[in-house]
Amino acid sequence: MLIVTLAFIVLILMGMPVAFAIGISGALFFLQHPELPFTIPVQVTVSQTQNFALLAVPLFILAGNFMNKSGITERLLDLASVLTGRMKGGLAQISIALSALMGGVSGSAIADAAMQSRMLGDEMIKRGFTKGFAAGVLSFGAVLTPIIPPGIGMILYGTIGQVSIGRLFAAGFVPAIMLWIGLSLAVWLTARRRGYQPERQTRPTAREFAKAFGGGIWALLFPVILLLGLRLGVFTPSEIGSFAVLYAVFIGFLIYRKMKRKSFLEALEGSLADIGSVMFLIALSAIFSYGIVLERVPEIVSGWILGITDNLYGVMVLVALFILAIGFFIDATVLIIMLTPIFLPLVRQLGGDPVHFGLVFIVAATIGNFTPPVGAAMYAVCSILRCPIGEYTRESMPLLAAVVMVTLLLVFVPQLVLVIPNIIFGS
Repeated sequence: MLIVTLAFIVLILMGMPVAFAIGISGALFFLQHPELPFTIPVQVTVSQTQNFALLAVPLFILAGNFMNKSGITERLLDLASVLTGRMKGGLAQISIALSALMGGVSGSAIADAAMQSRMLGDEMIKRGFTKGFAAGVLSFGAVLTPIIPPGIGMILYGTIGQVSIGRLFAAGFVPAIMLWIGLSLAVWLTARRRGYQPERQTRPTAREFAKAFGGGIWALLFPVILLLGLRLGVFTPSEIGSFAVLYAVFIGFLIYRKMKRKSFLEALEGSLADIGSVMFLIALSAIFSYGIVLERVPEIVSGWILGITDNLYGVMVLVALFILAIGFFIDATVLIIMLTPIFLPLVRQLGGDPVHFGLVFIVAATIGNFTPPVGAAMYAVCSILRCPIGEYTRESMPLLAAVVMVTLLLVFVPQLVLVIPNIIFGS
């Protein structure tokens, strides 16, 4: 598997699309083992797409695109302004708040970062923010998106690791609030040092708050309804994706009345591209995963880590640091697909909770979207704002430090992750 892994890394560094890099390097494994029938790569690729639980992935992607076309973003922006507009940092604080409120809508860190950059990027620069800091805030704020229901990373992790998706959804709320606080504090400290002013000078009135909250209530209810549906047994994780699509269409056409035939077709077109890329990646990852299992990579990695420490928290820190390091080069979705079968059995062996580990894993893997050299969200934001990568990297260090510190806190205090799942679903 060493040669296969090196081939994968070389292909990625050459700029090859990730799905093809996984498929080609996985096929190389079978060339090394001529005793294996070469029909296996075809079989495992097809069978990977037949997992019923994965039906939730395209449905939630479709629901997210419908929600974005429903007019809900503008209403959440108004609510974010009311909540954080008087804090030092102005639009930067509003951007972080909007990421927290939008998490249950878009489900994609990259989509959230790109959308906010188009909405707020130019305005932040006009108000005196440096391009690097504006790009860093707009990028790192999207770290909240994958852990607020219905994050696609949670569905993939839960499906691959046989972990309750309902408990994973519930586990994301407290870590999301902590990340919001950590990023907001980093923005406040920078704004205080540089003199970035609040967006609002007066405290919002009760009427303003009620109007803004009422406008965003349908988006805020979305993750709550998902959890209640799962908890009460009304939906399975796959079925609730269908409900999410209907909910988004209902809001767009009948509540906000912003969705028209054109925007409906645009959402469908965007969803086809998103679903195709994600499902193609999932399908081809089966070839790579087959070699991982056959070569007993999980057992080898577990033995190596246990040779360093057999303490659960020590192991989780090592795993988190490893994921952070490799996430600089590989997309979060790929990491979840490839590394869950390797590290989750090790954590279970040491008595760790798979939901606790899953949240730490997803946050650590997502950080790679915002860091050089291959962070997709970073490139999206820097491209839109025309910001040099070097300036972005330098200005983003306080935000990166805040996210890493929160991640380490989540490792050592599992109840921060498990308190809501235990309340809703029982311990």
